[in-house]
Amino acid sequence: MTLPRALVLCVRLVREPAGSVECGMCIRTLAISGAVALGLGVPASEAAAETCDLPAGETVAVASVSDGETLALEDGREVRLLDVLAPAPPPDWDGTDPWPFAAQARQALNELVQGASVSLHFDARQEDRYGRLLAQVFLTRDGEPVWVQEKLVGQGLARVAAQPDMSACLGPLLAAEAQAREGRLGIWRSLTYQVRDAHEPKSLGYRRHSYQLVEGQVQGIGEGKTRVYMNFAEDWREDFTVVIKRKRLPVLEAAGLDLLSLPGRRIRVRGWVEWWNGPMIEISHPEEIEILEPSPGSG
Repeated sequence: MTLPRALVLCVRLVREPAGSVECGMCIRTLAISGAVALGLGVPASEAAAETCDLPAGETVAVASVSDGETLALEDGREVRLLDVLAPAPPPDWDGTDPWPFAAQARQALNELVQGASVSLHFDARQEDRYGRLLAQVFLTRDGEPVWVQEKLVGQGLARVAAQPDMSACLGPLLAAEAQAREGRLGIWRSLTYQVRDAHEPKSLGYRRHSYQLVEGQVQGIGEGKTRVYMNFAEDWREDFTVVIKRKRLPVLEAAGLDLLSLPGRRIRVRGWVEWWNGPMIEISHPEEIEILEPSPGSG
């Protein structure tokens, strides 16, 4: 069997005995086809259903869809789809044209959940700061189980957007995103959502206050009193920078992520682009970093 070119899957979930979830970084490049997920020889949808093993919390009836990532329930509550970000304009955008793929994502979500009762599966936190429920959402459609997040990501109508300490189902979602991106499905055929080049800081600067995936080779690691900086060029005053607060370093280290091993290696980070001596993304958990190249001599 001939496989297509390799895709990089860089997150491996490890279930700890006490029930907590830590994310280990997998730097081995895995070749997968449309019929293989996570190297297990099963379809992506089946791997996703088997891997997202959060216990069911409650079953609720959906009244309507607010946007591509939010459900309004019949009891008046709202559910924010955990771990995904649907197409939407940046907060400070004042244009009048429709935002690329925002309407398609809302329509797809509406078609999935319209008139359905859904099962909510909660991770470490059940609500966001706005009081919305945060959950992985499952339902049965035509006798088949459907994981809503995996379906949207697999169609290229949402990106994976991890939240701190809530990583139980990220592995299969990242795999679904990689396949959608490889197949140029949905948003991945739009320039609006293309993976950005870390070595083009001016271009990134125009995308402040937006959620981006950024790839590049790490030039060096800088250290400050309260933060650590991952620099992508010699002039840290102008280059793209990844910022990590020192208090979050133990979380990265527990996941097996050694920052000092990254210079010279190509990585992908995801998060909100802001401006501080050039464009920057602040990360707080290992799921926001994917290592695309093994360390020299690792085989």
